[in-house]
Amino acid sequence: MNSALVQRIAAIRSQGDTEILPALLATAADPQVLIDELGSLLQQPVRRLTMLAAWEPSFDRLPFTECVRRRCGLLTDALAASHFVITDPFDTDIVAWARTRFGAVEVSLASEETLDAWLAHCESGLTALGSLAVSAEGVPAANAVTSGEVISLRDIGNDDSPTVRFVNSTLYDALKLGASDIHLESDPAGLSVKFRLDGVLTAMRRVDSTALAAQAISRIKVMAQLDISERRVPQDGRLQISYSGRAIDVRVSIMPSIHGEDAVLRVLDRQHLAESLAGLTLAKLGFGDAAAEALRQLCRKPHGMLLVTGPTGSGKTTTLYAAIAETHQSRDKIITIEDPVEYQLPGVLQIPVNERKGLTFARGLRSILRHDPDKILVGEIRDAETAQIAVQSALTGHLVFTTVHANTVFDVVGRFEQFGIDAYTFASAINGVLAQRLLRRVCPRCARPMELTATASMDAELHMAMHRFGGTARLKQAQGCEECRGTGYAGRFALGELLPLNSTLKALVASRAPQAQIQAEAERAGWRHLRSLALDAALSGHTTLEEVERVAA
Repeated sequence: MNSALVQRIAAIRSQGDTEILPALLATAADPQVLIDELGSLLQQPVRRLTMLAAWEPSFDRLPFTECVRRRCGLLTDALAASHFVITDPFDTDIVAWARTRFGAVEVSLASEETLDAWLAHCESGLTALGSLAVSAEGVPAANAVTSGEVISLRDIGNDDSPTVRFVNSTLYDALKLGASDIHLESDPAGLSVKFRLDGVLTAMRRVDSTALAAQAISRIKVMAQLDISERRVPQDGRLQISYSGRAIDVRVSIMPSIHGEDAVLRVLDRQHLAESLAGLTLAKLGFGDAAAEALRQLCRKPHGMLLVTGPTGSGKTTTLYAAIAETHQSRDKIITIEDPVEYQLPGVLQIPVNERKGLTFARGLRSILRHDPDKILVGEIRDAETAQIAVQSALTGHLVFTTVHANTVFDVVGRFEQFGIDAYTFASAINGVLAQRLLRRVCPRCARPMELTATASMDAELHMAMHRFGGTARLKQAQGCEECRGTGYAGRFALGELLPLNSTLKALVASRAPQAQIQAEAERAGWRHLRSLALDAALSGHTTLEEVERVAA
């Protein structure tokens, strides 16, 4: 018997604390080890994800949404025996409730991480994740929100309104899981809720009630101070919520559809971002030594432009933050204009765009040039006017960092031509282009080695990558465990094809040479395609071939 654990439990009870498990977890070095010790002490079997995933969930008896709400699960093993899984062995009420409702069931114990991973595993295999127990009639109106109020995610069980409980629980779950976006999609039967986790859209739950679906969208519109009576045109707004003692900004986009309205909520947790970016370096983002040093050299240029390109959410601005932070010197005056300012850089003047007040990228950039900067960061080039000013700034002695939406380093030339910048002017201004993507990192805890044999039908780039690695390849296959919520991946890393423009490449760009000729010269200068770099990352064991195909096909 673990006498130390018994003494800790006795001490907690002597203080009159009924929340024994949270008190134990607060001082536990490893939550899973604590659960194992409690299972041994209390003679309750402890279940891991592999066993739970092998059993059949009994959602006909205990619906999925009730499992999520009560933090438990009901499963049937191969011998048709019922197992009731809980996360708190000291919660006698839920055990009594289960035996009253389901009869003789074996009570098992699992960690919070295991239960979350099992629920995520079930979500990916379900087409309908159950519905909230709300009828179409009598759905209460969304609660009013005072203008400018910070909305607190209160205990979702304490509000009588199903609409408020549903919206609050959705926001709470998204913040807890670290989702970057929340999608609420209307359909003929109700509403689907999806979270974007590590860049991948994941189905989370359903609401099989069209009335509650409409009320949920209205509730979000009220929170974002939008017009709830307008359902024919798109609307954009913002709201602020309080979570774990910090204020979190949420951008709201409402879009009309044939089944009602859809909502997408972009989560901007600046405090968490600041904490995660503390001590930010290019190496921490995932860049190799050679690529990181090449970026630093471009950041030390006296003038010109460094462009980072890629899709939305690919970490472009974060990469520029890291590059600036690593090369910033006190003798340089650095000014940024961003929408929004996501992270505060010490010693840097940062200006937030405010289009409602007339402060656009173009207008702000003009004012910045009168403020005697050495280096300028333009959050994004969105229009011809901003592009013109940014290029002229690079040609008049300033070092300009900026981002633009394009797929590859070579597409950037055409993108600026669309903005009305001629090829010669662009070539004179540009120092280098980085095309970036974020790849999910394979979970180190559950990943399994994977054998791959070269075949005649194999992708040529993959065949070349395997030849480069020879017998040193460490290819991994994603499995799924408690640590990664059953996804097989944990976190992301940046990968980018960097093209510094030498005099030969600038001459080819200025003369509007064919892309094939520019690419051939870039390869002679050492440039490598993004897919080739991604395959190297897979063969090094950092990610999987499936992730490479998803991001860098």
